[in-house]
Amino acid sequence: MIIKKDIEKFSKDFSININFDQSLKKHNWFNIGGNSKIYFKAEKLNHLSKFIKKFGKKINFFPLGVGSNVLFKDSGYNGVIIKLGRSFSNISLLNDETIIAGSAALDYQVSNFAKENNIGGLEFLSCIPGSIGGGIKMNSGCYGLEFKDILLSVQAIDRNGNIFTIPASKINFEYRKTDLAKDLIFLSATLKGKKGDKREIEKKIIFLKEKKSKTQPSQIKTGGSTFKNPKNQTKKKVWELINEIIPKDTEFGDAAISDKHSNFFINKKNATFDQMKKLIDFVRSKVKKETGIKLELEIEIVE
Repeated sequence: MIIKKDIEKFSKDFSININFDQSLKKHNWFNIGGNSKIYFKAEKLNHLSKFIKKFGKKINFFPLGVGSNVLFKDSGYNGVIIKLGRSFSNISLLNDETIIAGSAALDYQVSNFAKENNIGGLEFLSCIPGSIGGGIKMNSGCYGLEFKDILLSVQAIDRNGNIFTIPASKINFEYRKTDLAKDLIFLSATLKGKKGDKREIEKKIIFLKEKKSKTQPSQIKTGGSTFKNPKNQTKKKVWELINEIIPKDTEFGDAAISDKHSNFFINKKNATFDQMKKLIDFVRSKVKKETGIKLELEIEIVE
């Protein structure tokens, strides 16, 4: 692990702001976790490139989006959290059906941009609480569409500092995952929609948002869907399995199951990582015992 003074010297030499022992609670929606040894918010591509070229092969790092589906340990993260700044959230038109979005751009912002430019097919992004980079990483989706359906290519930087473009045709997409290397940092994405009418696109966005609000909790401390829906093992959704098997009032400290959607686990007040992990393990164990189905996490526990 790189010693602190090497990072401090780099920060001073290039006038790049890097924080140490940064609390992770405010950087994830669960509001759980200890400190990151190093927290680097890259405001410019050349800052990120310099940092990766110097330290990329020598450190553990975790690219963090908006933190909507990650769970950090109370012991923190013994490495570098890399957060992309505002310059990575730009959204622009390539042509009248194609958008280029920075990976730090929020999904709903891209959906709104598409609407304003009469581009349909991206309405579902309005219901995904994350960033473009995170959406690519886990092939996020809802209401019948996923990132694989709109992605043309992604620009990324690797541990060596090489910047390159990956065509979507070269990516193996699966349900809530891809085969892209975990140590890639996504920089931007090219997304394909279809020419449409702004009023019709807006109607669809409103419809999807209303549908979501009726079934999913909001304005609470949660990581979204905790488990993936089982594949080829049952016709039931994971929330149905949890509803049938797990009592709604199951709690471990302040870690609880949402009354509105049983696959949403919530931090009622001051839940710890251990409490949330106990809830996750308890639900997984009970479902496995009753059905034989081993639930796979959709949220990511950062090791």
